[in-house]
Amino acid sequence: MKVSLETYGGLAAATNLRRPPQVLETATLPEDAAAELARLVAAAVSTPGQEQDDRARDAMSYSITVEDGGRTTALEQSDGAMTPAYAALLTWLKKHFAQQ
Repeated sequence: MKVSLETYGGLAAATNLRRPPQVLETATLPEDAAAELARLVAAAVSTPGQEQDDRARDAMSYSITVEDGGRTTALEQSDGAMTPAYAALLTWLKKHFAQQ
């Protein structure tokens, strides 16, 4: 499974402009980490997104793309409207990328 994270918008939009997505291949992870990531992805995919709060126009937005078995799933949410399952996946990915 390949997971990509793109961050855009917010007050720091100019700093994220043209920044390539961060990419993670689960084949490079320890077995337990890969299993946890798969569980988090499944939970985020199965949880419907929330409606965007119009008051949060400058909120950061996140796009997580999952490629698995020839199928691509794109998940997009923002700080203004984020499900707990998506937030858990995003937090896990941010921690992983910060350790690289």
